Parts: sequence; structure tokens; C-alpha cells
Amino acid sequence: MLTANEPNRKSWIEVESNSDFPIQNIPFGVFIPTDDFTTIGTRIGNTAIDLSALHQLGYFSEIEELPEDVFLQDTLNDFITLGRPMWRKVRNRVADIFDSTNGELKNNTAHKEQILFDVAEVQMLLPVFTQDYTDFYSSMEHAMNVGIMFRGKENALMPNWKHLPVGYHGRSSSIIVSGEDFHRPVGQMKPADAEVPVFGPSKLLDFELEMGFITTDGKHLGDRITTDEAEDYIFGMVLVNDWSARDIQAWEYVPLGPFLGKNFATSISPWVVTLDALEPYRTESPAQDPTPLPYLQTSGKRTFDIEIDAFIEPENSVESKICTSNFKYLYWNISQQLAHHTVNGCNINAGDLMASGTISGPEEANYGSLLELSWRGAKTIKLDGGEERKFLQDGDSLIMRGHCNNGTTRIGFGEVRAKVLPAKE
Repeated sequence: MLTANEPNRKSWIEVESNSDFPIQNIPFGVFIPTDDFTTIGTRIGNTAIDLSALHQLGYFSEIEELPEDVFLQDTLNDFITLGRPMWRKVRNRVADIFDSTNGELKNNTAHKEQILFDVAEVQMLLPVFTQDYTDFYSSMEHAMNVGIMFRGKENALMPNWKHLPVGYHGRSSSIIVSGEDFHRPVGQMKPADAEVPVFGPSKLLDFELEMGFITTDGKHLGDRITTDEAEDYIFGMVLVNDWSARDIQAWEYVPLGPFLGKNFATSISPWVVTLDALEPYRTESPAQDPTPLPYLQTSGKRTFDIEIDAFIEPENSVESKICTSNFKYLYWNISQQLAHHTVNGCNINAGDLMASGTISGPEEANYGSLLELSWRGAKTIKLDGGEERKFLQDGDSLIMRGHCNNGTTRIGFGEVRAKVLPAKE
């Protein structure tokens, strides 16, 4: 049972009313506390909780099958391989320990000093070791917008788009955690008025508002995961910003797709929110026409109502919200994405990241990239500090925040942010 999700539960840890991390969330992450060791933890309010210390002090003794060293690792991978029943047991137990009615730890000052840390004083690390990263292209609104820009309305969607979740294999080595800045990429571009390509820093640097799910170990090579099984192989979700150099991408992507225009950086949020925590926020996916082939068909509520906002913060200025989108807009849901990914026998690993692709919605305010918001540079975006943008400039920070709110409980993902540094010579 999902006792951790009880909406009336309160924690003895102070939690602000608009916090992303009430006791109903209990995400998982990896951090370095003040004494310079790496631990796996969770978070309630603005308090980071050291799960390895909690385990060593006996608070998980009732979960006998929980390995003694599972929270002493520097990634979540080993914990993820334990499977959904174990993830659920740990979340339920954490919720009980920190429930306002439980004095077991609340009244033990010595233990609290070993277990609890101010989240502002810990260093967050990448939560998982990712062997493989896949980026889908699952927002019909985004695909339509990009198609209209480059091919016109009549040919906006490619013939296969409504029949399968389009995706490509990204670069896992350049996945970075929120707060890690990166240098503007350089590469080949072909200006519209040039006969030959030029080399230099990208002038059309963009963000992509995405979410991603993290998998556990899948089946053996050659075996597929069905849509009905898919969620048992999904640990949780993070915010994803798949940075894109549009000018490099435009010159290189035919015929094989994204390469240097995408592989220089992909930012993710540090706290992984489990599918169990998202259970109260399930909602219907968009209607699919034509009906997908049988292996892609799903029933019931297979997606989640997650509002995601993007902000630009120029150096020495204020942040400005530039768009608001929602995960529920995606045409292809996560069960369909994973089923399609494995239908040919492709195997998956614990810690693999599967990103949604840019999430755009029906209104201009819902467009999830500057490519769309500026309509390929034809429009100017005015920021609250008086600045104007078409694409990102050096010194700009791009921040994304996401949360769910069903009117009873609110949980969130925190944020993913990074600053654009000047290109290296």
C-alpha cells in the first residue's frame, strides 16, 4: 500500500505550504553533507535526510531484505535494482519515521544531528550513473511547430510520427546535474546567406523544456517490455533541459539526426520523484488518432499532470518566466515510449535516462523552446529586467521548475538550472 501518499499526513520537520517536498513526496537523491562524504538521501521541506545514517542507526531494521550498504553508494543505481516493492517499502517507512505523530527520531537529538542537514549546505550530485540516454520527440505541438517552420503546414508531421514514438540515442557522458554550468558550444554552421559553412561559437543556443524517466534493469537482450509492464521498470522522473545549438543542429542533422548540436550538455534535476509519489496526479493522455498498433496500446490514466515553468535570468538581472507547459500534453506516454524502445529486444539498465523531448502545448505561452517562442528568430521575447532575447546569451541562466497540485496535495521536482559560459577559444 502507498501509505506514504496519505494526503492528511504531516511531518515534524517544518515544511512551507508551497514546498515541492512535503512528506508525501520523499524523492531520492545523492549528496555530500558538511563532512565530505557521499550519501544517498531524501528530502522533506528544506531538510536533507541521510538515508545511510538512518539505516546504520537501525531505523530500517523491519525491512530485513534491505542491503546494509545500499545507501552508502555514490549513485542510486544499486537501490534502483531492488525493484518497485522495495522502493515502496522504503518510502512508506521514511514517511512513518518523519510523521508528526512519531517521536522515535523526533525526540532523539543525537541521532538527528547525524541524519538531518540543511539542504542549502549540502552539495547535490548526479543521482544516477547513466549508461544510456534516449531522447524522444513526443509532443505533437512541438513537432508541428518545428515542422511548420522548416517544411510548411502541409508536411509538418513526418508520416511515421503518429504511428510510433520517435526518438534518438543521446550522449550520456555529458549529462550534468542542476547548478553545473557549461560553455557555449562551437561547431560548423551554414548561415542562410553563405555558400559554405563557417566555424565558431553557436549563435542560436536554445533550451528544451523536457522531463525524463529513469529505469531499473530490464529484461534480457531479446525480450520486450509491454505497455502493461512498463511502469514496473520505471523508478521515477526528473526535470530535463536538453540544451540545443540550433544553428549547428540545422546544418548537421540531415540525414542522421542530432549530433554536435545536442551532445555538449543535458541538465537534469537532482531529486528523483518516484512514480509512486506521482500516483495522485494521474490524468488522461491526448486522444490518439489513428489507433496505435497493438503493442503500443494502453488503457487508463497513463500520464501525469505536471506543470513545468521555464525562466531566463540574465547575469546581474532578475529572472523572467518565459513559458509554462505541462507533461500531460505529450502525445506518447512513458509506457508507450518504453514499450517501443524495447520492442525489438533492446535491453535497458538501471539508471538509464529516457527524456520526453520538448514539451509544448496548444498556446504560444506553452511553447517549450526559444526556437518556438521566437519563431525561429522572427519574434523578440521581452524580459522583466528590460532585456530582450531571441536565443540565449552568455551569462544567461535557464531555470526550469515543475510541480503537481491536485487541490489536496502539492509535490514538486525542485529546479534544474545552469548558466551559459562563453565559448572556449
